[in-house]
This record gives sequence, C-alpha cells and structure tokens, in this order.
Amino acid sequence: MKTSLHSTLLCSTNPLSHTMDNFSAYLSCFLLLLFLSDARADLPGSWEMLVPDAGVASMHTAVTRFNTAVLLDRTNIGPSRKLLPKGHCRYDRNDAVLKRDCYAHSVHLDLETNQVRPLKILTDTWCSSGQFLSDGTLLQTGGDLDGLKKIRLFSPCDATGMCDWKELDDVELAEGRWYATNQILPDGSVIIIGGRGSNTVEFFPPRKNGAVSFPFLAETEDTQMDNLYPYVHLLPNGHLFVFANTRSVMYDFTRHVIIKEYPQLEGGPRNYPSAGSSAMLALQGDYSTAEIVVCGGAQYGAFLLRSTDTPAHGSCGRISALGENENPKWEMENMPFARIMGDMVMLPNGDVLVINGAMSGTQGFESASNPCLNPVLYRPDQPVGLRFMVLNPGTVPRMYHATANLLPDGRVLLAGSNPHVLYRFDAEYPTELRVEAFSPEYLSPDRANLRPVIQEMPETVRFGGSFDVVVSVSLPVVGIVEVNLASAPFSTHSFSQGQRLVKLAVSSAVPDGEGKYRVGVTAPPSGKVAPPGYYMAFAVNQGVPSVAKWIHVA
Repeated sequence: MKTSLHSTLLCSTNPLSHTMDNFSAYLSCFLLLLFLSDARADLPGSWEMLVPDAGVASMHTAVTRFNTAVLLDRTNIGPSRKLLPKGHCRYDRNDAVLKRDCYAHSVHLDLETNQVRPLKILTDTWCSSGQFLSDGTLLQTGGDLDGLKKIRLFSPCDATGMCDWKELDDVELAEGRWYATNQILPDGSVIIIGGRGSNTVEFFPPRKNGAVSFPFLAETEDTQMDNLYPYVHLLPNGHLFVFANTRSVMYDFTRHVIIKEYPQLEGGPRNYPSAGSSAMLALQGDYSTAEIVVCGGAQYGAFLLRSTDTPAHGSCGRISALGENENPKWEMENMPFARIMGDMVMLPNGDVLVINGAMSGTQGFESASNPCLNPVLYRPDQPVGLRFMVLNPGTVPRMYHATANLLPDGRVLLAGSNPHVLYRFDAEYPTELRVEAFSPEYLSPDRANLRPVIQEMPETVRFGGSFDVVVSVSLPVVGIVEVNLASAPFSTHSFSQGQRLVKLAVSSAVPDGEGKYRVGVTAPPSGKVAPPGYYMAFAVNQGVPSVAKWIHVA
C-alpha cells in the first residue's frame, strides 16, 4: 500500500492516538491510511489545472460579472513572474525591495481561455479588504504602508477590454485599515470594520462622522490579536452579525449599538492570526431566520510561539443568529480534519465546501505545516454527525494567503498560497502561482442529465418583483427547480467578505415545450435579504446547478 506524507502526518496528529491503547491507535491509523491512499479515486469531486503560472500569488481574489477574475497580491513583495507592459513601471523610493518595479502584482484572468493580463497596482495592498458595489465595481480598501488609508476601484470589463485599477487621490479612509473586513449594506453602501489598531467602523462612500468607535473589537483583542479580519454577515433583519476571537454580537450599524451578544464559542480563537472560517447558511423561506457556521482555527499561543506543529482545531459551531429562539446556543460538531486557514465556499445548492488550509500551526509567515489536501462538504440539512463528507484530495498545498471562489459554472476557483515574506520556490511549501478549479460531485458525469440549462431569465429584477425563468433539462423534472442567487465575494485570509446565497421563492416547474420548464420566481423582498448588485443566478434541479446567468438586483 502506498501512503503519502499528508496521510502519515494526519495519522501522527490523530487525537485518537493519544487516548486509546497502542493496538487501537495503530488500528485507527492503519484504517485512516488505507482510506486516504486506496480510496482516493472513489471520493467525490475532481480537480483540474487552469493556469500553470499566473505570474502572481493571489492573496485576494474576486470573480466579476464578465466571467473574469481579479487576482491581487501585495506590491512590496519584490519581483513577481509577470511583467507590466513596457513603460508602465512603478516607482516608489520607499519600497525596501524594488524602487523601480516593472512587475505586475495583480492580474486579470479570463475564465474562458485561462489567459492572464497584467494589472497595475500602485500602493501596498498587503492584507487589505474588498467588496463589489451595487454597480459591479470592485471596491478595494486599505493595506499596509502607503496603502494603509487608500481606496481603490476596479471597474470590470470583458476579456477583450483593458480595465485596470484606479487609486483615488481625492478621498481616503478615515483610519488606516490593515486586516479589516468589508460588507455591502442594504442601501448599497459598504461598511469597513476593524483592522490592526482600528477598533472602529467607517463607510464608503465616506460619511460626515468618519470613523465610529466599535468597542467590541477592543474587547475581543488578546495578546496575539485574534480579532483581525472579523467575520461579518449581513442578517436579513438589516443588522450585522460580527464575530471576533471567540465572541459574537448583533450590531446595529445605523445607531452604532450592540443589540444582542451571543454565547461565547468554545474551542479557542477563530479569527486572524488563528483563523478558521465562517459562512452564513442559505437564506430561504420568509427570510426571518439566519444561521452562522464557524469552523476550525489555531490553538491560542501557536502564533506567539510560531509553532508550526501545534494541531489546529477541528470543531465547528453553528448558531441561529436570527430566529424564534431569543437565547440561541452554539451547536458543536467536529470536522473530519482539524483545519487552520480553510475557506468556506457557499455552493449553489446550499451546501458549503471547506477547502484549503493546514492541520498544524497558525497564520503568518513560515508558521504552518501539514497541509489539509482533502476538501470536505458540509451538508446543513443533515443531522449532527452526518453533515460532513470527505472529498477527493488535491495535490497542491494551499495554506497562508490562499483563496477560494465560486465560479458561474459551479466549480470553485483556487489560487494563491505564499507562506513566505517574498516569493520563494525552493521551500517545502513554495510560493504558489498555479490556479486550479475543483468540481463538486454535482458536476460528475452521472448527474449531467439532471443539470438544467437556463434558457430565459431577465437581466435585471426589482426587489419583490415577479419574473419567470425558463430552463431545459434532459430528464423529466421531478419536484421543485430552485432559483438561487449567489453573491460574488472578495476572498482573502480564509474568509469570503460579502458572501451570501439567497434561495428565492418559486412555483412548481410547468412544462413549456419539449424538455423546457417555466418557473415563477419572486425576487428578494429588500436589500436586507440581498443587497443591491450583481448575482450569479443558478437554477438547481435535485441539487445539481445550472451554469449561472448574471442578474442585477436593484
């Protein structure tokens, strides 16, 4: 039997081996190694290499409505492997690595051809934040050094266009934002929360009061921070769920008051530099409830000690952040693998993909080991103990500074991973320039006959409006064809800022010609449920999604 380093390390960190007798521990490890080595081909999901060398390691990634992706690193990282066009070098006398920098640190990826085009970024975007505005423009804020208070915009174009970054000179952030989180609001404005040394919130477009104190962030800071890149979710009642370290609150950003404090999540810190990940489960029904999941993380102290072999958390907490229960509690369960720096991606059918990350260590340069190559699928509708499914492992370690984004065709785009201060390709875990895609099981050939094709759908819908969607399906439709809206979030540091999935109210599918079905759909009732902007609209038949059409909700 062949075994991999991945499976051997997993066995060595298996908590069962510390609590069982030697024979039982050996048997447990043997079965685990057998599972990972011999059953790999039978596990769901498939991988493909899209770009063997994108030129940059993507610390931040966003997918645009033109079916392109923006990959963004940081500027003060020295030479990348993608040159800027002649005559477009960047000059910065304060850059400690390159005063005259002729290398791209951002690229535009055409998802049809997998070709990349260099983009020019001027100021430092290291550990910055982002969000799409309601008109589809990507807002990008903060960073380090000369980028600390910077506001940048990227107006997307199709693959033939020459769109590029625009850095605003006439307006800046009220406070420096390094490791902050952005979230679009019901009125289309964006709130920018936290950051290193910034226990405040502010808005874009800027408001007269500038930065507003948010003491909760100061209260959740510990000796290694653990309150950076807070997990922020817009609840369908119009308030924010904000999670930092081990605590969470419901925050009214209009009055700047905390409405509710939730119970503490046990199991240690969960945010940067000890981050797991978080997702809000699909909004559906009358949109009066919302559930939040937080999974994984590093043990407290691993960051301070720079301990690369301290086992990560494997626990997940799930809570009803909004609903009938006025005193909700965290429901706990364990993932199949401990995981730090995992990404949680909302899939079109409401399942959650947990991918990327490591099983030991913490966030930070040279601070993790034992990459977690197996994605897992979290199925929210299953009972506790049956929600997780282990998926087919990849071969490319993606740990610190890696990203994961849902694509319109239902695949998941994977980019980045650079656990080094500069680009380094001779290390055990090298700087990663390859871009991959993971296909969940719903894209397997045996489900092709269930996959709907959207034939008709409006390009724009208004809140609360009714519209029809026409789909074609090879096999007769049995049951309901869902129409679900997925946002295009800004992925960085194991959290997708602005991620949400909204399941729209639909009528039964009615035959409408050979192999076609007409579905009556009701748009989201307000910006509290779905903030204005562009969404990927998927038709979902028996858990199998179509290729999405982009739709503007206004």
